[in-house]
Amino acid sequence: MSDYNFKVKIIGLLDMLAFKAIVPKRKAILDAGPDKKITGIYGANLLAAKLHPKKQEMKISEITDIPGADAKHYILKGNELAVFRAGQYIAVDLNIGGSVLSRAYTLCSDPLKAKEGVYELAIKRTEDGFASAWILDNWKVGDTVTASGPEGFCYYESLRDEPRVIGVAGGSGITPLLSMARAIASGAEDFDLTILYGSRTEDSIMLKEELDGLVASSDRIKVIYILSEEEKEGYEHGFITAELIKKYAPEGPYSVFMCGPDAMYSFVGKECEKLGLDKKHVRKEATPAPASPAVFPDYPGNIEKEFTLTLKIYGEELKVLMKAQESVLTALDRAGIKANAHCRGGECGFCRTKLLSGEYFIPAQFDKRRMADDEGGYIHPCCTYPLSDMSLLLWHE
Repeated sequence: MSDYNFKVKIIGLLDMLAFKAIVPKRKAILDAGPDKKITGIYGANLLAAKLHPKKQEMKISEITDIPGADAKHYILKGNELAVFRAGQYIAVDLNIGGSVLSRAYTLCSDPLKAKEGVYELAIKRTEDGFASAWILDNWKVGDTVTASGPEGFCYYESLRDEPRVIGVAGGSGITPLLSMARAIASGAEDFDLTILYGSRTEDSIMLKEELDGLVASSDRIKVIYILSEEEKEGYEHGFITAELIKKYAPEGPYSVFMCGPDAMYSFVGKECEKLGLDKKHVRKEATPAPASPAVFPDYPGNIEKEFTLTLKIYGEELKVLMKAQESVLTALDRAGIKANAHCRGGECGFCRTKLLSGEYFIPAQFDKRRMADDEGGYIHPCCTYPLSDMSLLLWHE
């Protein structure tokens, strides 16, 4: 027996009685409820699946040629398509001659169109563009397109970016900026956009009619065309330099969004440094890693070599040929192995894979792994080039 005596005040007694009454109250509520099976699917999970689907299926409803650009405009329609931010992309699944792969293409439509079940893509045939050439030659109205949910970080964010943006585009890099311009015109986005669009000639300007229509519809959108191989009235001539950016930049702070090939990023990036812009105010759209590592001056390997890639997949082992002149992901594509991949430029991390053994080369500008992944032996196969035989622990769909 305890020698302690406890005294319960009236408030404590009421609390105890209330607590004792909870069980019968809960039982009564449950008994009064509908006789439905509990599924374990919560509203938050359903919403997350709508906003960030792993896969989406759409039908091609319309295809039109884009004059002068060897490109086509595709209208895709689907049920309950995920909403996106202007500037994001989707990764399209392809099966080309036994090779399974995905390619990222930026949505060029107004984000509000997603609520109507509509996505738009403008795809240009590129030099050595294996996937783009196949799409332009094979996609037809009525085909089903399977793609990822919207991905990517090249979009306007008011907490980070200035309310005035200079968009620098080259070639098909106009697509994310076209989406932003459409979003501004519809009221989906709230910032001022001046686009400096570089093309070789007037005839090669992509989507000029659409851009000019947006300029006419909103005083918050401006487009300046720069021709590198022609001098014509009404156009700037040459390249997009610091002086040209300064000429059309607004007064006060502004952000720069770059969308185009790597050569443009390298050149315009140095020009932005001359303007004294903070790094956070200079953003660029992710681009795929080059097909061959030979383009990098610090590449230490021999592109003529071939290696063996050993894959451990769910307890089984598979060996495939891997060439030094290609990325690890390309070797998987050729072997018909569907690996998780979206951006193909090291940014998204979807292809993150455990390396068991082997030597490799990752170009510094594409190595966007987390420090823990680097130390833990993980690679992004999309931007990793083999220097020896390699072994990977691979999960795939």
